[in-house]
Amino acid sequence: MIVLGLTGGIGMGKSTASTTFRRLGVPVFDADAAVHALQAKGGRAVAPIGAAFPGTIVDGRVDREALRRAVLGKPDALKRLERIVHPLVRDEERRFLAAARRAAKRIVVLDVPLLLETGGEKRVDRVVVVSAPAAVQRVRVLLRGGMTEERLAAIRARQMPDREKRSRATHILETLSLDAVRAGVRALIGYLTGP
Repeated sequence: MIVLGLTGGIGMGKSTASTTFRRLGVPVFDADAAVHALQAKGGRAVAPIGAAFPGTIVDGRVDREALRRAVLGKPDALKRLERIVHPLVRDEERRFLAAARRAAKRIVVLDVPLLLETGGEKRVDRVVVVSAPAAVQRVRVLLRGGMTEERLAAIRARQMPDREKRSRATHILETLSLDAVRAGVRALIGYLTGP
């Protein structure tokens, strides 16, 4: 089984690429979705986050905006949060990979925004980086509800620059258009599965 690590900066088109892989029958583990589930009511991250960050739990779930305020611009607080969340996400990832192996899948995708920043490339066979010009990235991100220049700057500060991600990629998916993403994903699957 080939494990692809799919990554890229915010607004680079990773969600579109991930959706395309799924539509073409490739199982995808979405790290962000795993985090949301872990922080939802009954999620395994709720109690430890509540203990570490008082006032961030509302109705038995993590209030993501309150948590964002608690860690934004605070590297020590962010590291504390990551020490709680990352091991739980890895556990979910291991379960996903075990299920894919049992199902004899040829290719799977680990959709991990900070794959390279966290050393995640060691857990995959190939690194797929989604990329678009910086101006396109900025427009895409600022069109999102609740996004501000300040939040974008804080997110970018945590992410490796696009040029460095591209230099560490096994494969690069250009995401300037939906057609380009779809064609790139199809070509990659074809290349990896052969004739």
